[in-house]
Amino acid sequence: METDNRYDAIVIGGGPAGLTAGIYLSRAKLKTLILNEGVAGGQLILTHEIANYPGVESTSGYKLASTMKKQAKSFGAEIKTISVHPQIETEGNLKKVVVGEQIYTAHTVILTPGGSPRMLGVKGEKELKGLGVSYCATCDGEFFTGKEIIVVGGGNSALEEAVSLSKYASKITVVHQFDHFQAFPAYVEEARNNPKINFVMETLVEEFAGDGKLEKVLLHHLNDNSHEWFNTEGAFVFIGYVPNTAFVDKLIQLNDHQEIVVDADMETSIPGIFAAGDCIVKKYRQVTTAVGDATVAALAAAAKTWELKKQ
Repeated sequence: METDNRYDAIVIGGGPAGLTAGIYLSRAKLKTLILNEGVAGGQLILTHEIANYPGVESTSGYKLASTMKKQAKSFGAEIKTISVHPQIETEGNLKKVVVGEQIYTAHTVILTPGGSPRMLGVKGEKELKGLGVSYCATCDGEFFTGKEIIVVGGGNSALEEAVSLSKYASKITVVHQFDHFQAFPAYVEEARNNPKINFVMETLVEEFAGDGKLEKVLLHHLNDNSHEWFNTEGAFVFIGYVPNTAFVDKLIQLNDHQEIVVDADMETSIPGIFAAGDCIVKKYRQVTTAVGDATVAALAAAAKTWELKKQ
């Protein structure tokens, strides 16, 4: 085994939770590795504007993530990009993290894999993904400049991103299955006060259709059980996230929603393996809650790591 593959702590996931964990672990003078699929920053880099992060004036998610990454590296955390899901082995005091042909070891592991956008699961969605159906306003909003689009969802993300998309689209129709929103009142008020945004409540999207690109969606109005085809050039779906926990579903305890069960120290059902961020069981999912989870997880993991290093 290569000497440089031995670490004190390994973080799996490089979103705000993973980067925060990396900051705290490396500041505790622990040799820390962050393994991340894709660009470090997770879902944060897809957020157009962050206006409620304490102590930081309005900024883009990409800039905030870049700052977190810079901080983690400045304290000594090593960040490696991986293209396959890691496998974790827990025999003995050392945890093995296997990535392809590489084997990394550490006393403790913190899981921060985050989540992926939840799909509606309706006809035509997979076929037209990237061809008018999107899950990222920051990534794709500019492509719909001057066009009429819909936003599916009624939570904070849906309304916040609808407002963000109004900088590009000429008209936005928010389609929501209930007669009320789940978003905070401030988000609802901002969306309602935007002249470009309209609302179709108590309605489901049942199909996406188009010849090579999205052209229309089939709406099901629940209040009178009627259906109609609604012409649109783009659809942005914001109905929550699915935890990226499939790679540990046989290893640690998950709930029925595939979220990782943790205790007050963010430790999982396996001693020495911690978890933080959008992948764990919790009610609210914000950048600040991910950072808070990771702070607790990293402090607890650091204490356990130093204890194990002394043995």
